[in-house]
Amino acid sequence: MLQSALGYNGAISAPHRAAALAGRDILEAGGTAIEAMVAAAATIAVTYPHMNGIGGDGFWLIHRPGTEPIGISACGQAAGLATPEWYAAHGHRDAIPARGGLAALTVPGTIGGWEAALSLVPEARRLPLEHLLGNAIAYARDGIAVTGNQSRTTAEKLDGLKEVPGFAETFLVDGQPPAPGHRLRQEALAETLAALARDGLRSFHDGPIAAAHAGYLEAQGSPLRLDDFQAYQPRSVFPLSVTTTHGKLFNMVAPTQGVASLMILALFDRLNVAEGESFDHLHGLIEATKQAFLLRNAGLGDPDSMAEPAQDWLQDARLDAMAAQIDRKRALPWPHEPKEGDTIWMGAADADGTVVSFIQSVFWEFGSGLVCPQTGVFFQNRGAGFSLSPGPNQLAPGKRPFHTLNPALAQLDDGRVLAYGTMGGEGQPQTQSAVFSRHVQFGMDLQAAVTAPRWLLGKTWGDATTSLKLEDRFDPKLVGALRAAGHDVEMIPAFSDLAGHAGAVLLHPNGLLEAASDPRSDGAAVSY
Repeated sequence: MLQSALGYNGAISAPHRAAALAGRDILEAGGTAIEAMVAAAATIAVTYPHMNGIGGDGFWLIHRPGTEPIGISACGQAAGLATPEWYAAHGHRDAIPARGGLAALTVPGTIGGWEAALSLVPEARRLPLEHLLGNAIAYARDGIAVTGNQSRTTAEKLDGLKEVPGFAETFLVDGQPPAPGHRLRQEALAETLAALARDGLRSFHDGPIAAAHAGYLEAQGSPLRLDDFQAYQPRSVFPLSVTTTHGKLFNMVAPTQGVASLMILALFDRLNVAEGESFDHLHGLIEATKQAFLLRNAGLGDPDSMAEPAQDWLQDARLDAMAAQIDRKRALPWPHEPKEGDTIWMGAADADGTVVSFIQSVFWEFGSGLVCPQTGVFFQNRGAGFSLSPGPNQLAPGKRPFHTLNPALAQLDDGRVLAYGTMGGEGQPQTQSAVFSRHVQFGMDLQAAVTAPRWLLGKTWGDATTSLKLEDRFDPKLVGALRAAGHDVEMIPAFSDLAGHAGAVLLHPNGLLEAASDPRSDGAAVSY
C-alpha cells in the first residue's frame, strides 16, 4: 500500500517524478516553496508536454504564516482582434476551432504567474533564475524519456494534431507517436528557457520571444498580435472562500470553476454524512456536484461579464437553499454540457510554513497543437472554450475565458493547512471533493485518499459519454445501490486517467509535512 511521504524540511507533489525532484532540489538548496514550484512548473512543462506547457495559463494559491492566502490568476486575455465577427469573417459562426492557429487566441499567461509569485520572495533571499530553470533547460536540451501516458495520449489524439504546423516535427517520430522511453529532445525550447533565465521572465511578453511568437501566430491565422503579449499582466486576487465545519476552504476566482469546487464541499457539509465510502458519501457528493454545475454553467465566465460575483454564490442562505434541493435517495436526472481540459496540479510546502497550490494547463492535450519552430513553444487552445453566442462566456477582445483550472487550499480548524488538486477538466471539482472528504471528514490517510477509487460525473478527456463513471475497484454493493437510486453508472478500469491525476501536500501545526501523489500519473510525492 502506498504511504504518504513525511518530513519536516520540505514537501512537494507532482504528476511527473522529474518535476517533483526539481522542486525538491530547490528546497534542499534553501529555496522557498514558491521557488520550488517555479522549478517544478518549468520542468513539468518539458517532461509532461501533453498535459501542460509554457504556452498555457497558470493559477496559484499561496498560504504564508500570519497572512491571509493570496491568489495569482495568470490567465491570458483574448486577442484584441478576437470577436465573433472576426471568426465569422474567417468562416466560423458557430464555434471556434479547437486546433491550429484559429484556436490559439489567448495570450499564454503562466510565465507571468511565475514572475508574480517570485516577487513575493524577498529579493535578497531569492535564488537566481538560472538555478530555478536549470533542470528544465537540461531536460529540454538533453532529452526526456517519453512516458507511456504521453505516448498513449499522442496516439489517441493524433488525427486532430498531426497536420497542425510544428506538431509533427516536435512531438512525432517519422509521423507516428513516440514509443514509451523514446528520447525526446526539445532544443528550441531549451534555448527559450535559457533566454528567460538570462533576460528575465517578463521577456516572454516584451522581448524577442514575444516578437517571434506574434509573427508566427499571425502567419498561422491566429488573431494574436505583439501588442496583446505586451498588454498582458497577471492578476493578484483574493481567493474565493467558504467556511465549513472543518475549516476555511479557498479556491480560485472566476473565470475558473473554483466556485463550483467550493460549493460542492459546502453543500456536502450540510448533509451531515456520517460514514465514508458509503452510499450517502458518494451519492451526496455527486448530487452536490450537479447542483454546483447547474449554477456554474448558467452564470460563470469572465468576472467582468458575470451578473453577480462568484463569492455571492457561497453565501449561507444560497447554499442552504441549494442543499435543500438534493434528494438524499434519488439521483437528479442528468446530463449537462460538459467542459474539457488537460492540466497538471502540483503542491509544495517549506519548513517556514509556506504552502503552495498550483495548476498549469494548455486546455486540451497539447493545446492548439501549434508549435513555434523558433522557440519550441506550443500554444494553448483555452480560447476555444469561448462562446460565439451571447452569454457570460461570449468572446470579446481582452476577455478571459472560462477555466476548468482551480487549485485548492484549506486552513483547517485543527491548525493543518492542506493544498490539493488535480487535472481532469470537468472532473477537477469532483476529485477535489473525493480527496478532501476522504481525508478531512472521514479520516482516511492522505495518500490513501488520493489512491482510493474515484468517480466522474460527465465526460472529460474527449470521452463521449455523460454517465456516472466509477472505477471498478468500488464495492459491487455500493455500485448496485447507486444504480438503484437512478444513477446512469458506467464502469471504467481501475486507476483510469479519466479519474484525474490528483495530489496533496499537508502542513501540520508541529511542522510535520506530508505529500501524496497519484498512482494514475507518472508522478512522485517527496518530503524529507
